[in-house]
Amino acid sequence: MIVHYKTTLTDEAATQALGKCLALALEPGLRIYLHGDLGAGKTALTRSLIHAAGHTGHVKSPTYTLAEPYPIRLAQHEVFIMHFDLYRMGSAEEFLDAGFREEFNERNICIVEWPEKAAGVLPAPDLHIFLSIAGEGREVELQALSDKGNACLALLRFAPNL
Repeated sequence: MIVHYKTTLTDEAATQALGKCLALALEPGLRIYLHGDLGAGKTALTRSLIHAAGHTGHVKSPTYTLAEPYPIRLAQHEVFIMHFDLYRMGSAEEFLDAGFREEFNERNICIVEWPEKAAGVLPAPDLHIFLSIAGEGREVELQALSDKGNACLALLRFAPNL
């Protein structure tokens, strides 16, 4: 069963607020796939989530490195948020050749921008997030596709207009 949540993010602050709320609903092994055109807010949302999850350093876009690990603590355990940006990949085989599939395990939280670039080789997501530009803001839809995804959305306490 797909559970979903839709809202409008009126500005950058609302995108950051959603990232902060998502950080409170993380659990090891969660896989989040982000969809949207260039400039839709995928990296901004991820950056906010990573900072709110406890990472205090710089969060850069992995556009050229394809993946960046960020250690955080969840329930007294160190886990990694693995931030992938697959935009520059030429084929799904590049994902496998880079050894990225092994990062998708029960210890890491994997956030993937441009997952369609590795279609067919990526493990199934727990949560899809679709972002689209809407005037000065963004439309966002979150779709849970697993028990972990459903649990994440059940914990989400987001009110974009507060």
